[in-house]
Amino acid sequence: MHQEMAAQVRAGNGFIAALDQSGGSTPKALAQYGVPENAFNSDAEMFDLIHGMRARIVDAPAFTGDKVVGAILFEMTMDRKFGDIPAAKYLWEKRRSVPFLKIDKGLAPQADDVQLLKPIPGLDALLDRAVGNGIFGTKERSVISGANPDGIEAIVAQQFDVGRQVLAKGLVPILEPEITISIADKAAAEDMLKERILAHLDTLPEGQEIMLKLTLPETPNQYQALVDHPKVMRVVALSGGYSRAEANARLAKNNGVIASFSRALTEGLSAQQSDEEFNAMLAGTIDDIYAASIAG
Repeated sequence: MHQEMAAQVRAGNGFIAALDQSGGSTPKALAQYGVPENAFNSDAEMFDLIHGMRARIVDAPAFTGDKVVGAILFEMTMDRKFGDIPAAKYLWEKRRSVPFLKIDKGLAPQADDVQLLKPIPGLDALLDRAVGNGIFGTKERSVISGANPDGIEAIVAQQFDVGRQVLAKGLVPILEPEITISIADKAAAEDMLKERILAHLDTLPEGQEIMLKLTLPETPNQYQALVDHPKVMRVVALSGGYSRAEANARLAKNNGVIASFSRALTEGLSAQQSDEEFNAMLAGTIDDIYAASIAG
C-alpha cells in the first residue's frame, strides 16, 4: 500500500488538498464557510462543525485521486471517521487520495525573523498512531518573515531534524518552511531558503526522500533544483494568502510543482449552499487548481 501511495504522490497529476486547519485557524476557516463564531459555544462544537465541512468536501463527487492526489489531515480528523470509515482509510480506499497528517503544535515566538516549530511532545507516539491509521506522510509548518541567514538556517535545520524522526517511522515528511508573502525581501529569502535546503538534502542518506511545501516564489522555477533533486519526492506549493486566481497563475509558471492549498481550496464554499451548489462549486475549484498544477 505504501508503494502504491508513493507512486501516486510521485507521478500523479493533480494536487494535495490541505484540510488541516487546527485550533488557531479553525474559526477563520469556518467564518469563510459561512459559520460565524457565535454559531458554536465550545471547542468541541467548533471541531464538530469543521469536521462536517471536511466530510462534505471529501464526499463530493469531484474529490477523487484523479485530481486530488492526496489530503493533509488535522490530528483530530485522523481520529474521526468519514461516514462509518476511519478518515485516512476512507481517503485512500474510497477516494484514492493519499492521506497525510499535520504534526506540528504551532509556532514559537519570532526570533531572527523566523518562527520555529514549538516542541512536539509525544511525537514518536503520534507517528506510531499515524502508521496504524494508514497515514503515508506528515506535514509541519514554520514561518520565515525576513531574509535573515541565521534564522533561515535555524528553520531549515529544525525542519530536517523533525523530518528524520518521521522518516525513521517509515513515513514521508512534508517540510514546510513558509515564507510570508508580504515581506519586502521575499525574493532574497527564497534564494537563501533554496541554498540551505540543498545543503541539508546532502545530509540525508541515499534512498531517503522528503517532500517540500513552499510559498509560491517571485521568480518562476525558483525551486527547479529541488523539484529535480533525487531526495525530493515532490514539491508542493501553499497558497499563502494569495487569492485562488493569483495562486493558480503563479503556480502554473513553476514546472513540476503542484498545489497544496487550504484557504484557496475552500474559497466560495458555504454551509448555506445546497449539496448541488456546493458540489458544483468544489468541482470548479478542483478543476482550476488541477489545471494550474499540471500546467508546469
